[in-house]
Amino acid sequence: MTTGEILAKLRIEKNVGQKELATYLRVSVGTVSNYENDVHSPDLTTLSRLADYFEVTTDYLLGRTQYRFDPQLLDKHVSREYTVTDIINTVLTFDSGTVDQLMEYAHFLQTRH
Repeated sequence: MTTGEILAKLRIEKNVGQKELATYLRVSVGTVSNYENDVHSPDLTTLSRLADYFEVTTDYLLGRTQYRFDPQLLDKHVSREYTVTDIINTVLTFDSGTVDQLMEYAHFLQTRH
């Protein structure tokens, strides 16, 4: 996946329009479109701002890794009781069928309105 494809995917996931992202970056909508269509690449400062905005690493934005999040986020509490590490450790105890069911349910929760 290219940087532009990743950027477009993240923007859609966050339900943000190109205009809103352009305003945040202080660039034109055309510039955001050019990034998403791989006509131009963001400079280092913009790349860092994009990573902060979407809460991903610059390596993820560049397509260098499939891991979206900074390892420090493993300690982040996702509820009062659980951290990201707690969830990962729990999922790792499941068999593949259970993980598939869990992911289907997670997808269901993400898409319901």
